[in-house]
Amino acid sequence: MSTEGISEREFERAADDTLRKLERALGDLDGIEVDLQMGVLTVEFQDGTKYVINSHRAARQIWMAAERNAWHFDPRAGGASWHASKDGAELWTTVQAVLSRKLGRTIELAP
Repeated sequence: MSTEGISEREFERAADDTLRKLERALGDLDGIEVDLQMGVLTVEFQDGTKYVINSHRAARQIWMAAERNAWHFDPRAGGASWHASKDGAELWTTVQAVLSRKLGRTIELAP
């Protein structure tokens, strides 16, 4: 879905809701600290490494920086799901994969 099909208000509501859900889901995991401030979700590991997931209002995307990579997720179905513009990967699946690699164990998140 093109981001042109979602209004700024709809984007803000959907992105904020998604980041809050991610914060809750990640807050239960051992080995990380999670902080959500003003649309920026920071995940910090015991070794000091930080991954960042944030709402980018100008682009109407959710961006993630982790493992020396960056993803830009576009909203689909009015923000019910988010998919990477580059390869179509889904946000929650991508977060699970990068966290599983970093923590050395399988992580399962439910939106």
